[in-house]
Parts: sequence; C-alpha cells; structure tokens
Amino acid sequence: MTALYNETITGGPVTFAAAEDFLRMFHDAHPEAGAVRHRLAEVRAEIAETGTYRHTHQELCYGARVALRDSGWCTSGLPWRRLKVRDLRGIHKASAVAAQCFEHLRLATNGGKIQPLVTVFAPDRPDAPGPRIWNAQLVSYAGYPDMGDARNAEFTESVEALGWQPPAIRTAFDHLPLVVSTGMQDPQPYKIPREVVHEVPLTHPDLPWFADLGLRWPAVPVITNMRLRIGGVDYPAAPFNTWFVGTDIGTRSLADDSAYAMLHPVAIQLGLDTSTDRTLWRDRATLELNRAVLHSFDTARVTITDHHAETQHRLAWLRSRRNRGDRPAFRPHTSR
Repeated sequence: MTALYNETITGGPVTFAAAEDFLRMFHDAHPEAGAVRHRLAEVRAEIAETGTYRHTHQELCYGARVALRDSGWCTSGLPWRRLKVRDLRGIHKASAVAAQCFEHLRLATNGGKIQPLVTVFAPDRPDAPGPRIWNAQLVSYAGYPDMGDARNAEFTESVEALGWQPPAIRTAFDHLPLVVSTGMQDPQPYKIPREVVHEVPLTHPDLPWFADLGLRWPAVPVITNMRLRIGGVDYPAAPFNTWFVGTDIGTRSLADDSAYAMLHPVAIQLGLDTSTDRTLWRDRATLELNRAVLHSFDTARVTITDHHAETQHRLAWLRSRRNRGDRPAFRPHTSR
C-alpha cells in the first residue's frame, strides 16, 4: 500500500455457486448439521433477496479454520481444528474494531503461551463495505529516514499525515498506531495501549555484547491486512495469528537490508571480514541473529518455532494442499 484511502466500493453480490461449494464442504465435515439441501434452499433465497447471505456461527468457525489451514500461514504443530474464532460480525465502527483488535492481542499473547486466534468483523455487503485494517501487522514499528523498520517508511508517512505524532525522542522501535476505516469513516489512527504489547528483548546465549544492540520484537504476529473469504462472502477485517517462526524475525526483519539492516553491525562486533561476500560474513551474522531470536523467546517463555520444523510442515502441506476454487482462504487485498 502506497497511501491510505477510504474504501467506499461496496462488495458485489455473492454467487450461489460459491456458497454451494463451501456449504457442501461444511456439511460433509459436519453431518450433524443436517441435510445440506435445506441449508442450500435457505441460502439461495437469501442471496436472491439481499445479494449475500449470513453464515451460521459454526459455518464461520469452520471456514476461518480451513482458511488458515490451507493458506500456508498455519505454523507447524498447530491443531487447526482447535483455533479460537471470535465472531464479532456485529461490529462496524472503527473505534470498536480497534478496541477489539487490542483485546485480540491480549488474548493471543496469553502470558507467552501464544493462543492462535482469529477475530472476524462485519463482512462486505452489496450495500456497504465492511471495516478494513490498514496495517500489515497489529504491532509494527515506524520507519524513519534514519532508523526503524524501513519496510514501514511509506506507511509511517501516511499515518503522520493522518495526525499521528511520533515520540519526541524517536527510536528504532516506536509503535505505529492501528489504522481502521469503514464505509462511513475515513482511515482513523488508534494508539495501541502499551499494556497489551508484549515484546521480547533480544540477547544471545554466548555473546554478552549482543544485548547492547537494544533489539527487541513483538511476541505475537497478528496479521491484519488479509481479506478472509468464505463461500463467496468477504470479511475485509479478520485479524489472525499463530506464532513466529524464528527466521521471520532474525532473517527477514533484522538481517534484511530492506528492514533493519543489522547484518553489518553484528558482523563488525563479531570481528568478521566484511570486505567481500566470499568470506560468508553475511551468513555468519545471520546465523547469530537467528540464534539470538530463538534463545530470547525461549528465555522469555514465549512460543516460537524454528525454520527446520516449519519446512517439514510446509512440505507436508504442499503435498496435501486443497486450496482451490472458492474454498475458504485468507487473500491479499487487491488495489482498487
């Protein structure tokens, strides 16, 4: 996203074919729900009258769980059938969406024993769009010209234009506000309460100087910019989380030159020869960053997995992937 805008385009009508595909899948998995033909008749009539239909609570929970399972976001060892689903489809106002996102973060953190969670807000309807969250993740850091998360530089400028003011003394880990819009409201920034943000300070098991780098990272990766689609119905605000894979932090965030670019500072502290990449100094510095992440989360007793376990899980998922057609899925928002 290069700029914030008010998404005023309403959701189009839902096709019965998309609804039927999902409902047959749901009833196959839940025969206790009764004969699918009765439910299909109800939904066909509802779509004909309103252009959409309302999922039952059981359908919503099943659809959200299957979407997470088949999206590839489901981390290894996660029992997807036991994912907790918060059904908040009655919430439309931006301030209420923000408040419930903060509650999601509190519940998901769970004292470090991360609870996988999905919170589903109001869906798009033919006459009105649902609320939308503009942040990529609920807890993210500002990107300034000279410090912070460079991936968030444009977003930081956008939220400053909305009226957000960075701290008087800026740091590399200033929390960005949560930005929410609705069909009736332009994007609004909401400060994330400090008490619901659990961060892990990063230290190293063998290198005492590592703590002096002042690095830290949020305990929970709550994804907030994905659109949940179930049976043709779009839920534009459906934040969800599992837990971190160590390399998401160590390699993709801290080491990457487009994010925190910590490879060179770490390499210098390690006394490595950085005059040429053939010394593999980047690899050695990346390894120590990833060791520090896993060590720190384990020390803080915060749930995390490593990339080796995750690779095995991803391979198993690819072999059995079923995410085709109109099956429930988390999908990137498309530009309009």
